[in-house]
Amino acid sequence: MPQTLLQQWAQCQTILADNMTSSAYQTWFAPIVPLQFAEGVLVLQVKSQFVAEYIEENYIPLLSSAIYRVFGQGTRLEYRVLIDSASGATTNLPSSGTSIQNNANRNVKQDFESQLNGLYTFDTFIAGLPNKLARTAGLAIAKQPGYTAFNPLFIYGGSGVGKTHLANAIGHQVQALFPKARVLYVSANTFKLQYQDATKCNRIPDFLNFYQSVDVLIVDDIQYFAGLKGTQDTFFHIFNYLQQSRKQLILTSDRPPVELKDIEERLLTRFKWGLAAEIQKPDYQLRRDILVSKMRRDGITLSEDVVDFIAQNVRESVRDLEGVLASLLAHSTLTDKEIDLALAEKVVSHIVLIQPRMVTVEDVISKVTKHYSLPEKALSAQNRSREVSQARHIAIYLCKQLTNCSLNEIGQRMGHRSHATVLHSVSLIKEQIEFDAVLRQQVSQLEKSLIG
Repeated sequence: MPQTLLQQWAQCQTILADNMTSSAYQTWFAPIVPLQFAEGVLVLQVKSQFVAEYIEENYIPLLSSAIYRVFGQGTRLEYRVLIDSASGATTNLPSSGTSIQNNANRNVKQDFESQLNGLYTFDTFIAGLPNKLARTAGLAIAKQPGYTAFNPLFIYGGSGVGKTHLANAIGHQVQALFPKARVLYVSANTFKLQYQDATKCNRIPDFLNFYQSVDVLIVDDIQYFAGLKGTQDTFFHIFNYLQQSRKQLILTSDRPPVELKDIEERLLTRFKWGLAAEIQKPDYQLRRDILVSKMRRDGITLSEDVVDFIAQNVRESVRDLEGVLASLLAHSTLTDKEIDLALAEKVVSHIVLIQPRMVTVEDVISKVTKHYSLPEKALSAQNRSREVSQARHIAIYLCKQLTNCSLNEIGQRMGHRSHATVLHSVSLIKEQIEFDAVLRQQVSQLEKSLIG
């Protein structure tokens, strides 16, 4: 490589560094390698297409000024981007700052429709243990789309648990942090129909070019690709291009990758490259938090006993909770009656099968001691061994979550322990399950076995 080219690019870097923050310079310009300057064309090697596009959208006036000062007026800029790490294949992308036609394309990019749902943001996504992993990964992705280990992010879980909401929330957060990023939300069914139309109209190259231009691609309900060979083949190539270009992929499904049927193995393998994060059914605390949040949003006032009744009985999905609140509001408005427990019972019974809450302290003690192979009397004894103490803490926590007993009642049935001791156990387990995935799973399994 000619030494003069290195020296000229070093002069450009000095100009750039003097006109932006140190962190911005180190992120976007320090890693650039000058490859060639011939016939008025300067070729710069960048890490990915995302980097090139980000520079184009945010720094092209400054970069153009530096290049013209060092290399001369009329210099055209191209970026060289690696598109296939396996074969080493690269492509050159012309700068939008050197072509009126490319500037027109730039305006098209600004008008790009993301198809995101405006209601599905992190502000309206209620956090809880059942969605903690997926939500945490989503927030990390939004700060560095394409540059975390979570690519793709594969969010899975049952219907109505919040997968679509979270996927859209990530997209909105990316747009907030990177206003020029091309974020696209599409359902698997819509993608399939678009592919079929492109095939009929002989426009597959345009279809591929469009999807390969996206910075963050969100595909909802990926399980609906099952059995669609042509759709899967095309998505495979799009997936490869975006992943290799450090673009972000976010996929949702009603089941984990290992349980998907009639999906090509090469796609399943790629779905497992990043992070598969489950959103579980909302637990009691999350259901209650969601209810309170939606009550505030809709201006609904409910008594504590009504909120507890709904949270205890509407267990399957967030959609069911929303349906109950909407029905309660409608009944109250039409009948001009306050929303009381009787009305809540009537409305909930039409939406879900109400099962009386029959969990007792004795049920909890039996389940916990059996799970940890301990005699039932161990939890009420003064035994302070680590194993027994942990089991006792878990039992107290579950009693607080699942029974109607007061803290004093729980303490009495756990060996005449004080109100403060019970509170300590509850707080301790809450803190531990935040960080201990194994314990979180054990507690969740015990809760499921107790409430059926």
